[in-house]
Amino acid sequence: MIRIGALTIGQSPRVDVTADIAPILEPEITLLEAGALDGLTADEIAALRPCAGEQVLVSRLRDGTQAVMAEPKLVPLLQRQIDRLQAQGVPLIVMLCTGEFPPGLHADVPLLYPSRLLDGVVRAAASRGRIAVIAPDEAQLPLLQTRWAAAAPHVELRAASPYGDPDNLRQAAASLRGTDVDLVVLDCIGYTAAMRDEVCALSGLPAALPRTLIARVVRDLLGV
Repeated sequence: MIRIGALTIGQSPRVDVTADIAPILEPEITLLEAGALDGLTADEIAALRPCAGEQVLVSRLRDGTQAVMAEPKLVPLLQRQIDRLQAQGVPLIVMLCTGEFPPGLHADVPLLYPSRLLDGVVRAAASRGRIAVIAPDEAQLPLLQTRWAAAAPHVELRAASPYGDPDNLRQAAASLRGTDVDLVVLDCIGYTAAMRDEVCALSGLPAALPRTLIARVVRDLLGV
C-alpha cells in the first residue's frame, strides 16, 4: 500500500473528490489528505477573500459550501500543509486545485499540479486550438482568458460553480452546443465525473476532468 499526499486549498477531507478518484487509485494507493483551511475559524477564512486585483481561487469547505480566496493569502497556509505531509513520509503530493501557483511553494517530493496536466491535454486534444473553459466564478474569467490563450488561440468562457446550483452548470454546458470548439475544460477540481458526463451530453463535446486525469497519471507514475 502506497500513501500519497492530497492537498486542497479548502478543507479536508474532500469527500466529493475522493468519491471519483479513490476507485482509480485503490487498492494500491491511498490518500493522506490536508487542507489549507483546516483548523481555521469562519472569520479567518473570511479574511482570505480577494481584494481588487488579486487572483481568485474557489474551493469547498467541509460542510459542502464554497469559499472564495485570494491566491497570495493562501500560499503560506499551503506551504505549512506541504511540510506536514512531507514529514509523514509521502512519496509525492497532488494539488487538489487547478490554479497556477507561484514558485514560492516548494517540496522535496514531486508536487503535481492538475493545471499543468490540463495544459498538455488541451494542446494534444484541441488540434485547432479552439476550446471552451468552464470555471466556478465570473471573477476568474479575465485571468483564465489570458492563461488559456497560450495553449489555445480561441477560448469560450463560462462561469458555473460545482458547489452551487446545478442548473447553472447545465445552462453553461447547453450554451456551448453548436459552438465551434474542440474540447471543454472543466477548470476546477470540484467538478465531478457525473458533472463531466452531463456537460458532454448537453454540449455535444468532449470534456477534460482534472480529478480523474491526475489520478490516472499518479497510478502510472507509481507503476501500479
